[in-house]
Amino acid sequence: MKPISLILISAAALSAGCQPTTAAAPGAGPAQVAAVAVHTVAPRSLAITTELPGRTTAYQVAEVRPQVGGLVQKRLFAEGADVKAGAQLYQIDPATYQAAYNSAKAALAKAKANLMAATPKVARYKDLVAIEGVSRQDYDDAVAAAEQAKADVEAAAAALDTARINLEYTRVAAPISGRISRSNVTPGALVTAGQAGALTTVQQLDPIYVDVTQSSTEMLRLKRELESGSLKKDGGQARVTLLLADGSRYAQEGKLQFADASVDPGTGNVVLRALFPNPKHDLLPGMFVRAVVESGVDEQAILVPQQGVTRNAKGEATALVLNNEGKVEQRVLATGSTVGDQWLVKSGLAAGDRVIIDGLQKVRPGAPAQVAAAPASAPAQAAATKRAAQ
Repeated sequence: MKPISLILISAAALSAGCQPTTAAAPGAGPAQVAAVAVHTVAPRSLAITTELPGRTTAYQVAEVRPQVGGLVQKRLFAEGADVKAGAQLYQIDPATYQAAYNSAKAALAKAKANLMAATPKVARYKDLVAIEGVSRQDYDDAVAAAEQAKADVEAAAAALDTARINLEYTRVAAPISGRISRSNVTPGALVTAGQAGALTTVQQLDPIYVDVTQSSTEMLRLKRELESGSLKKDGGQARVTLLLADGSRYAQEGKLQFADASVDPGTGNVVLRALFPNPKHDLLPGMFVRAVVESGVDEQAILVPQQGVTRNAKGEATALVLNNEGKVEQRVLATGSTVGDQWLVKSGLAAGDRVIIDGLQKVRPGAPAQVAAAPASAPAQAAATKRAAQ
């Protein structure tokens, strides 16, 4: 009998434990409202920038070619050095050009001597023809001979100038100031006037150009915003800063010079050119850079922390807003570029809206929420703890 009674007692205990509890726990209150952190929208003035890819280009480039032919006798520069305009770079054998110069100089002296003999003869014949001491024909011949002698002098002077110029061209000089590249010829090489291959190249690197590309669609959008007044031009020329290939920012600030007058039909891009000072030659031609161009100033820009913006199933940017009734609303946003850790919002929000940036997982559209109280500072918490202990 004892085992049967024990089994019945155990079954009764188990049955009592499985009964549902219908009474509410004493002291239980209503469901708590989710506490969230919000960002209050406050429009402010913001310089709108556009980051564009580009490459550096030398301010001036001069390919050095010989203007007379001959053998190169000397190279008078260090490759990769900075040279001044007019500095001698090469010496071409001047022997034949020196001889031509001397010959032209002698021809000019001869022409001048002939002119000296012909000019007084005209004066004498002029007096004689008046008294019929010489014939009129002789006088005319004397005048013609004097004019021919004068023309011979001018021709000889021009030939001498040509010979002098050719002689000077044997001294190949730098056409501009800048950094010189490697030499393509060595002493002993035979060069010709106006040859296809350059002897070397000189590039002016300070200042330096940066050519960047911008889509024609973006350019038209910015133009419309400037015309409508939503963007305002800040001063005259747009300012430009550079981001180098390693991510660092170039110390010098540049200015936008011009936009190309045509659109590349293959890419739909427009080329913009900016000018940058380059005193230390940190920028070299051909470097890849990213230019940050100031497009204008938005005086009513709305910025929202990135953690407060999500994407819905359609890929649209959305944000949860806590309205004045303490309810959560979902807004669809039109966003622009990022500014640091914030989104630039074009539409969907207005001044005073409270965007939820923390506690998004606790709420949903239509649900009530409240702004979380700011945590007390460390000194205030210490004082409150001390008062509780007393």
